[in-house]
Amino acid sequence: MFAFTRFTVRRRALAATGTAAVLALTLAACGSDGDSGMSGMHHSTTPTATASAGAGAMGDMPGMHRAAGGNGLADAKDGYRLTSSDSTLAAGKQTAYGFTITGPDDKPVTGFALDQTKRMHFYAIRSDLTGFQHVHPTMASDGTWTAGLSSLASGSWRMFASFTPDSGGGKGKDFVLSRTVTVPGKATRTPLPAATASTEADGYTVTVEGEPMAGMAHPLTVRITKDGKPVTDLQPYLDTYAHLTAFHEGDAAFAHLHPTTKVNGDHGGPELSFHAELPTSGNWRLFLQFQTGGKLHTAALTLRVG
Repeated sequence: MFAFTRFTVRRRALAATGTAAVLALTLAACGSDGDSGMSGMHHSTTPTATASAGAGAMGDMPGMHRAAGGNGLADAKDGYRLTSSDSTLAAGKQTAYGFTITGPDDKPVTGFALDQTKRMHFYAIRSDLTGFQHVHPTMASDGTWTAGLSSLASGSWRMFASFTPDSGGGKGKDFVLSRTVTVPGKATRTPLPAATASTEADGYTVTVEGEPMAGMAHPLTVRITKDGKPVTDLQPYLDTYAHLTAFHEGDAAFAHLHPTTKVNGDHGGPELSFHAELPTSGNWRLFLQFQTGGKLHTAALTLRVG
């Protein structure tokens, strides 16, 4: 762990003046497909390292998204709506979720800006925060998107779409919208693992250092080792060395941030720095995705936010 003296003092000062820190944890999503090696997780093995555009103060920080409002739990915002005829999806086999984004004119949106090399990012998460999937859907000419999903366990799932229109009233604004679907069958709820500072994934040890407070900007440091040795061969994945996605226990509120560490070829690690502002106290389930040797790994752990 590292010291938070400066941030503690600043937090007290902000509380006294009624202001708040503005380092933003963005609501965005980036995708993948393939097996993670951890039960219930799904991700990609294709490396990419092209540039993405940012805007404003957060866009000037390496690897950070433009700020997006809300927690992703609504299906509509500022005239944009996530619509889908899929209210149920089959259990136990590969399936697809179809959806459309409509704009303020109620017509399907077909123009989307690139955000970290993709025009749409999509997440699926079960209500007990298991079954994490992170995919890149494809769009037909009429604006219909199809997100291919691997096997889903029975229960309630929430589907998140993250996008940035490149025209109209929402041009340049980041949106995260979601809807729930039901996967029929007997659902067995998995208890959320206890909060911990480290976890294992594909032979890698991932350690998260930091003690964030709800609504306050705090640093997080992620350290990646293998067989007790520092990992220094992280490869760029969608413009950055790692993606850290968080879901809040209870309501599955969604938050996502990237490391501020500058990308320099296949030489990432062992430490990655994040600016985090998780809006709500309680337990958050974190999913960290990072790439080595052309393979994407997904590590999951529970973080307690005060």
